[in-house]
Amino acid sequence: MSKNTKEEKLTFEEALNKLETIVESMENGDLALEDLVTQFEEGDALLKYCNKRLKDAELKIEKLKEGTNNQFEPFAETSE
Repeated sequence: MSKNTKEEKLTFEEALNKLETIVESMENGDLALEDLVTQFEEGDALLKYCNKRLKDAELKIEKLKEGTNNQFEPFAETSE
């Protein structure tokens, strides 16, 4: 994907919701062939975008774990 595509302006959650909507509309079978192809192309771009965002998040987590020697402190309990 090139920079400044409409997918890159979406949050991961928005892209995932949009992808789910596309899949549902394709599963209904009510789309004309041309619309089906267009939906498939858009869904493919969204899927690639979501996979990239997940990979990026995974890499960030791995880097954080390396910086802490894989030892995280548990959250302190707060009394409210």
